[in-house]
Amino acid sequence: MSTCAPRYVDAAPSGLATIAIPTYVLEYDLYKPSGIAEHIQHVVVPKVDYQPVEGVQLPLTLNNLDHLNDLGDGSVYLSSKEGIDADPHPSWFYGAEIDGNGQTSDVSSIIVVHDRGDGEVDAFYFYFYSYNQGNTVLGMEFGDHIGDWEHNMIRFHDGSPQAIWYSQHSRGQAFSYAATEKLGKRPIAYSANGTHAVYSIASGHDHTIPGLNLPGGILVDQTDRGTLWDPALGAYTYSYARATQTFEPYDPSYPVNWLNFNGRWGDDALQGGPELFGQAKYVGGPNGPKFKNIERSRVCPSNPCVVLLFRVWTVESPETETFSEV
Repeated sequence: MSTCAPRYVDAAPSGLATIAIPTYVLEYDLYKPSGIAEHIQHVVVPKVDYQPVEGVQLPLTLNNLDHLNDLGDGSVYLSSKEGIDADPHPSWFYGAEIDGNGQTSDVSSIIVVHDRGDGEVDAFYFYFYSYNQGNTVLGMEFGDHIGDWEHNMIRFHDGSPQAIWYSQHSRGQAFSYAATEKLGKRPIAYSANGTHAVYSIASGHDHTIPGLNLPGGILVDQTDRGTLWDPALGAYTYSYARATQTFEPYDPSYPVNWLNFNGRWGDDALQGGPELFGQAKYVGGPNGPKFKNIERSRVCPSNPCVVLLFRVWTVESPETETFSEV
């Protein structure tokens, strides 16, 4: 899967129609991916410092994953049964199936709504992948890891979208809503082949310098118009309360405890693995959504924050493409 892009949904996605999530959050959300619950089924006993943790409640589920916080103080790794260096890769590394409507066969995304007050609302769209394939430099691949969380965030004011954040490795980019490519009124997000970094256009993206994307260079992500995925279809949806730093499901049937897990969603980096310029082929799995600075004051998770205004392609219909400029 080389690309994830959005498709327009005329009404609330199936399964969300009766939920009190703001309508505009579902109308503007962004767009292969892996089942979050299924991923946990492929975890062997979690490890700390490469050693199995004692006293783990099994099987692990989205309802008890947060219990691991008492065992490793955030240093627990959800180590895969096959291992990060499995050859050949097990089928679950490759993610869920996507049907003709753009829906995955398992819940692979979540939407988190943070009402900041005074009409300002941040809507986070988190995408999960079971495997991240790193970039290839001088014939060597590095940066591979189990588990991958990427996201977009749209900042609304009085229900109107203002700006969008695209996560890209350790950094990312922010754009005005008007500057982004869209289908209908829904922005398109392109997921890079292998790394899943999220970009606003289909192209090559050199990320040697974090936050600065050039068409060519040493570390190049590739995006194109691949399979269309609509992460809102069947997503778990939550509100976030800043005062208590807690997540509340919009539907009581949605699991919530897993969002409090402080550990890592993949194997620890292999010791003694091959390295290039100090960069290892295998790296540790990432933290989950709660570590993505949901309480950020600006659309970017860190400063400085530059919201880009520039010319991009806008798809108005399958037959017509026009330039839009802000």
